[in-house]
Amino acid sequence: MSKVKLVYFAWVRERIGMADEQVELPADVVTVSELLDWLAQRGDGYAAALAQPKVIRVALDQEHVRHDEPIGGAREIALFPPMTGG
Repeated sequence: MSKVKLVYFAWVRERIGMADEQVELPADVVTVSELLDWLAQRGDGYAAALAQPKVIRVALDQEHVRHDEPIGGAREIALFPPMTGG
């Protein structure tokens, strides 16, 4: 297992109920997509925030990545809702 800091923004943060947290990732959580699936199972707030995982944008160590990207040795993973125009 590896320890990583998760940072949540906008309505993802509101639904989960915290701005960030340190977690130990299970060994079978290797890609961003697997991380989103794992998080969605951690409770109601996570499930609500990640009900449509395809719309969530993710950054590994401040670099935006696709959901099939391996997490690798990332120390910080940020989750964002889709950007809206305005």
